This record gives sequence, structure tokens and C-alpha cells, in this order.
Amino acid sequence: MIKARVTVTLKNGVLDPQGKAIEGALGALGFDGVGHVRQGKVFDVELEGADKAIAESNLKAMCEKLLANTVIENYSISLD
Repeated sequence: MIKARVTVTLKNGVLDPQGKAIEGALGALGFDGVGHVRQGKVFDVELEGADKAIAESNLKAMCEKLLANTVIENYSISLD
């Protein structure tokens, strides 16, 4: 069994209204000094098998086809 974490974030320059709303809310709650906030998504995925090269290849395909909109999002994969 291979455990992986996929992190998906918006590319630089892409408007992030949710991040902007979080930034404003943190300021309103009294958290001073908070700069730019960007939001993203995290997927924890468990894969059958033990071959990390195959797992990474499959995860990249998953990201390209479903987990990330590669036009506006970047993704990173870490395997345990």
C-alpha cells in the first residue's frame, strides 16, 4: 500500500476570491500582519501495490484528468 498526498494550488496570477475572503476575515478577527492568502486543495490517496514509480505515474494521470485544472492550477505529489 502506498500513501500519497496531492496538493493543488492556483497558479500565480489567477484570481483567488476565496483566498481574498479568508485574508479579510483573518484581519477582521484581529490577526494583524497577515499578508496574501491563497487557498488550495489537498487529496490523500491510498494506492494498492508497492511500486512507487507506477504510483507516481498514475497520480500524475489522475491530476491531469481530474484532480487539477492544469490551465489554472499547479499540483505537487508526495509519496510516503
